Amino acid sequence: MRVLVTGGSGFIGSRIVSRLLDGGADVRVLDLTPATDERAESVVGNLADPRIASIAVSGIDAVCHQAARVGLGVDFADVRDYVEANDTGTAVLLDALWRRSFTGPLVLAGSMVVYGEGRSRCAVHGAVRPGPRRPDDLAARRFEPRCPVDGCGRFVSWEAVDESAPPDPRNVYAATKLHQEHLCTLFGRESRAPVITLRYHNVYGPGMPRDTPYAGVASIFRSAVAAGRAPEVFEDGGQTRDFVHVDDVARANVLALSKPGVPAGAYNIASGEPRTVADMAHALAAASGTGLEPVVSGRWRIGDVRHTVASAERAARVLGFRAEIGFTEGMAEFAGAPLRA
Repeated sequence: MRVLVTGGSGFIGSRIVSRLLDGGADVRVLDLTPATDERAESVVGNLADPRIASIAVSGIDAVCHQAARVGLGVDFADVRDYVEANDTGTAVLLDALWRRSFTGPLVLAGSMVVYGEGRSRCAVHGAVRPGPRRPDDLAARRFEPRCPVDGCGRFVSWEAVDESAPPDPRNVYAATKLHQEHLCTLFGRESRAPVITLRYHNVYGPGMPRDTPYAGVASIFRSAVAAGRAPEVFEDGGQTRDFVHVDDVARANVLALSKPGVPAGAYNIASGEPRTVADMAHALAAASGTGLEPVVSGRWRIGDVRHTVASAERAARVLGFRAEIGFTEGMAEFAGAPLRA
């Protein structure tokens, strides 16, 4: 099997490439820099360039589409960069595949950000989907989302979200990740190529980019500790996430590419161990041995969500995927692992 991995020189993509090569696949990487594994063939260039995309898809049996601009971003001024990288890049790739009569499989790196606040429960109204949090609540440090039913306004508790939850993107990055899903799904319907979207939850591990607001909270905290600074925890630290190790994510991609008959659609890729952002900051600081203590600042961003916790049951049942690297083990490794520039 010859597999094209877009973004195959990146944090997650490079792990997927090496795992595919170890399993005997023939791998081609399309990225802005050459493949980090010398066993792979490299096509160096921008995915949004139709000429480069056409070269990259020639003779390909399967595609693992990892290339994307990631992270929440700084503010709305990032919108053009996100749309060009994520929406336009995906459209150019799909156009090149269509012209080659590609019939799959296509595995897309999706994201849990498409769920927004996910699923919550009100003590009076049961399962609800909270609307965007109110700036006046956030400014007053009332961080929990509220019940939206008939002006109820009670604070709600989170529940695990499965793949049937309707999308509710809350920031530009989330909107582009959802559009990637829509474009790939439409391509799959017309080409009859199986399209499998892996909705990653909070991926962390060795090789994360350092010192960038786009890299995710784990990398930001890890960079702070490495620089001798206490990690700054936004809000009150009670935001709930599922932190999943990059090696588990790579393994999920290989399963999606290689397992026969995987039904098209979305799959949550998560550890199944929900933790708070404060938990993660304390685990990293403790494992670093620096004596640094996280600082809870109370700062907030309007595009952030409070809780996104996955149900990983479908991935376990259909893909046979279960995370193998636990939170404590993974964070202890990550605390001393190298980051990339």
